[in-house]
Amino acid sequence: MLGAPRFRFAPSPTGFFHVGGARTALYNWALAKRTGGTFVLRIEDTDEARNQPEWTQGIIDALAWIGISRDDPAFEGPYFQSQYAGEHVAAAERLHAAGHAYYCDLTPDQIQERAKQSGKPGYDGYSRDRGLGPGPGRVLRFRVPEGVTVVNDLVRGRVEFQNETIEDFVLLRGNGSPMFLLANVIDDVSMRVSHVVRAEEHLPNTPKQQLLWQALGHEPPVWAHVPVLVNEQRKKLSKRRDKVALEQYRAEGYLASAMINYLMTLGWAPQGETEIVPWSKIQDEFRLEDVNHSPAFFDLKKLAAFNGEYIRAMSLDQFIDACQPWLTGADVPWTAAQYRPEIFRAMAELVQTRIVTLSEVPQLVDFMFLDAPLVDETSWSKTFGSADGIAMLRSGREALASCDWNAEALKSAVEAAGSALGLKLGKAQAPVRVAVTGRTVGPPLFEALELLGRDAVLKRLDAALTSFG
Repeated sequence: MLGAPRFRFAPSPTGFFHVGGARTALYNWALAKRTGGTFVLRIEDTDEARNQPEWTQGIIDALAWIGISRDDPAFEGPYFQSQYAGEHVAAAERLHAAGHAYYCDLTPDQIQERAKQSGKPGYDGYSRDRGLGPGPGRVLRFRVPEGVTVVNDLVRGRVEFQNETIEDFVLLRGNGSPMFLLANVIDDVSMRVSHVVRAEEHLPNTPKQQLLWQALGHEPPVWAHVPVLVNEQRKKLSKRRDKVALEQYRAEGYLASAMINYLMTLGWAPQGETEIVPWSKIQDEFRLEDVNHSPAFFDLKKLAAFNGEYIRAMSLDQFIDACQPWLTGADVPWTAAQYRPEIFRAMAELVQTRIVTLSEVPQLVDFMFLDAPLVDETSWSKTFGSADGIAMLRSGREALASCDWNAEALKSAVEAAGSALGLKLGKAQAPVRVAVTGRTVGPPLFEALELLGRDAVLKRLDAALTSFG
């Protein structure tokens, strides 16, 4: 094919955006950007019963989040498959006129009965030479030729399909509407698609599509079927069983840059000793020939590790800006008046090193903005369920009432109070942390106490002591 390559991504707007689809889109985008080609977005919206306008917008928004923007010159579309039904039918009629297709009036029950009698499953080509014309209830079938169809796949190599195993597939339904397989090919032809890069689950359809390309007088595109994504049980990712919606990861505070980088490593790896690399390196190095055809494990722990690395690599200002949706949203436990940006800025560096997703931020800082901490009952009962915990609470309260108010002095005061009770610092600070923050885990305690102030800290220690008489 002449000219700059044209890659297409053709999702259906029937639900949330699957991480597997996001990986495929990124593969196509990287190739289009590196080669000076075009990324064509086609919304395959012919399933009227399942399509929803909000899903279409969700696709566009999800692509934009992972860096595939309609504002980029390499982006073309979106096109909508439903708008080209006339072209699909016209192409089917041309195939019929050229002898590549024929009409069949067998019902599904009749096909099943014939298969039962012959012992061979599927349609047996009964109407091939009956010379039927179009009519109510008659489907138009493609006449599969004899021989072998060879699919040269950039990922999977040479794949041969014996044509005798491919039944004469339907192009037009009995009501005259086009089948997806036909629509898919005609759209690719009309949009001058040169490369079809998609998930391996589509490989069984490829010989049929290649036969259609050839019957229509066109050179088939370059095929590349990328590996399926699997979970830790090595089962294909399923929306019924696994967390697969890209929107969910975004809502949980995964960074787009981390998600992009991680998805690109599912089946491929950049050169060098680390997989955590900028998009510029990915774009320069990505080649379909280097994609592994084995199933790719979508490892949630590894994704979290990627995200943590990206969070820690942010500048302080970038991190503070990225946290704002989680600090000022409608579901935070504090009011707008209680939230103090200057306090979060002072704590931000302490928080940044302790999280892997941005959604963890509110739970680490909520005690700074509330009049009383949100108490984790397990932490509370475990810490104050012993005489040591209560004794340390009293001793800590006494020490903090008169010491200097800076992180180092606060640490020394609590350490000394604990030592008098035979407790090391780790055990000594736990009752103070739980009384002040409500939890056993959080940002560095003494820096947080310094920011919170003596009055607020002593008030919370007193409240905890009152709870135990």
